[in-house]
Amino acid sequence: MRSLNSLVVAIVATLLLVPATTSAQADSDYPKQPIRLISPFAPGGSSDTLARIIAPELSRRLSQQVIVENRPGAGGNIGVDAVAKARPDGYTIGLASPGPMVVNVTLMDSLPYDPLKDVVPISLIADLPIVMVAHPSVAANNVTELIALEKSKPGSLSFASAGVGTTMHLSGELLNMMTGMRLVHVAYKGAAPAMTDILGGQVQLGFVDLPAASAHAKVGRVKMLAIGNARRTRTAPELPTIAESGVPGYETGGWFGLIAPGGTPKAIITRLHTEIADVMNTPSVRERILQIGIEPMATTPDEFATFIRAEIPKWARVIDASKARGK
Repeated sequence: MRSLNSLVVAIVATLLLVPATTSAQADSDYPKQPIRLISPFAPGGSSDTLARIIAPELSRRLSQQVIVENRPGAGGNIGVDAVAKARPDGYTIGLASPGPMVVNVTLMDSLPYDPLKDVVPISLIADLPIVMVAHPSVAANNVTELIALEKSKPGSLSFASAGVGTTMHLSGELLNMMTGMRLVHVAYKGAAPAMTDILGGQVQLGFVDLPAASAHAKVGRVKMLAIGNARRTRTAPELPTIAESGVPGYETGGWFGLIAPGGTPKAIITRLHTEIADVMNTPSVRERILQIGIEPMATTPDEFATFIRAEIPKWARVIDASKARGK
């Protein structure tokens, strides 16, 4: 009987080990097929360009093709939802950005996914600096002068955005909240028409990405007042931050990261993180990304998760204060 019991125990122990061994082996064999990289925005934009810069290098390192797939719509929600609902096997990953991961949680009545539960952070990979610009007719050359100008004539200045809930919009509302200014928001259907009216002087101010701001500032069509990032950018080190220009603690900007479906094995997340961190530190890749006005970076999955958890309540306060709402 003792021998039989020992045999049963041995068989049970062996069976318990089988799933773990199989799973570990599967993870160690990863990847065995091409990987989808879902970009939640339309082709041609900065997010799409970034995805297509990193995909070939990531393909080389993983020895499998990384295929960029555009899934635009609903402010990025459609693409992130596609990632959230994919099989958690490492063969679908996605590009993440503030809208679908942070802003839309508060801005919209409901989301088809939970950005804190249904997707897993891999790494922040890039920072998109945002610059506050003014039409040349505005009698202010920096943020301190702008605050004084607006306070002398409350509600007389307006700022353009690409739409309610965009980074352009919330950057202005955050500045209103932190300074007591009453900059009037004017929403457009996209960044291009917003920029057109800033250049034409129909709207005095705007928050635009650094590449667009620099191009127009070089020919005197706008003035760059300050950058929204917490630190000065290496691509325009002469430009002061809004925080050092009289608004301590102010920080805004675009960013991009990589995510995977919730439940993706930790070993696969670790492998993807290791490879993407190496990609973002590759000199040729970094140079190409810097050329489009985006600053490459890499964080750990935990650091990215902590960042997302902190950003959601920060922008919720701004959205609530501005009474902005999406569909």
